[in-house]
Amino acid sequence: MTLGEKIMNLRQSKGLSQEELGEKMGVSRQAVSKWETGQTVPDVDKIIQMSEIFGVTTDYLLKDEVSQTNTVNTDDRNFAVNSTPKKSIIERLHFERKSSKTFMGLPLYHINIGLGLYRAKGVFSIGMISTGLISLGLISIGLLSWGLLSIGLLVALGNISIGVIALGGVAAGVLALGGVAVGVFTMGGLSVGVYSMGGCAIASQIAFGGYAQGYIAIGEKAIGTHTFNVSGDIPQNIKDEIAEIIARELPNTPKFISNMFG
Repeated sequence: MTLGEKIMNLRQSKGLSQEELGEKMGVSRQAVSKWETGQTVPDVDKIIQMSEIFGVTTDYLLKDEVSQTNTVNTDDRNFAVNSTPKKSIIERLHFERKSSKTFMGLPLYHINIGLGLYRAKGVFSIGMISTGLISLGLISIGLLSWGLLSIGLLVALGNISIGVIALGGVAAGVLALGGVAVGVFTMGGLSVGVYSMGGCAIASQIAFGGYAQGYIAIGEKAIGTHTFNVSGDIPQNIKDEIAEIIARELPNTPKFISNMFG
């Protein structure tokens, strides 16, 4: 069996594409293809690197007569050993798949999960550290992202989420909803923003909640320039007064906020 045939057989036994093996070794897919077809021969350092990746000896790769099962002498006794070690639990639990097709330089999908900080990067990605247009992971960054720590250019969902629209235990965004919410339009147990609603709402303009603090504060306990101490439904006469103050003093208030009191 030639060196090229051995490389191809070992690569396929590992479930790797030529591109994936090339990435592991820091070479192009074309370089791997040329090794396998015998057009070129890998340098010595690449032979050593392959022996580590595939778990075989360099002799097995370079010599025609050497098999994967070699003999090692220890204390004058011969032991048959397999040069391909068993995978550890961590290795067995590692799963990776990547699309060969790309969009804007990214594989269409990349799934890279296991007991380790494996990184996934693709249009759709799943990994411990995940980046892509749609990403899921322990740490997730993307247009739409979901994870323990989630950063989304559009929507983020997670224990800690940051995005234009953010939902999570701790959420920060233009529209933020969470246990602790910080942003422009916020809703949560503790809500801090320009317009806030929640158990404890603090706002630079309009706050509505159990405890409300803002320029206009509406709640059971209200603190601000214009305060309205109410519990439950807001009476119509108070709504009219709030709408009048908004029209007079906060004319740039978004319509959907002012309409709440119209």
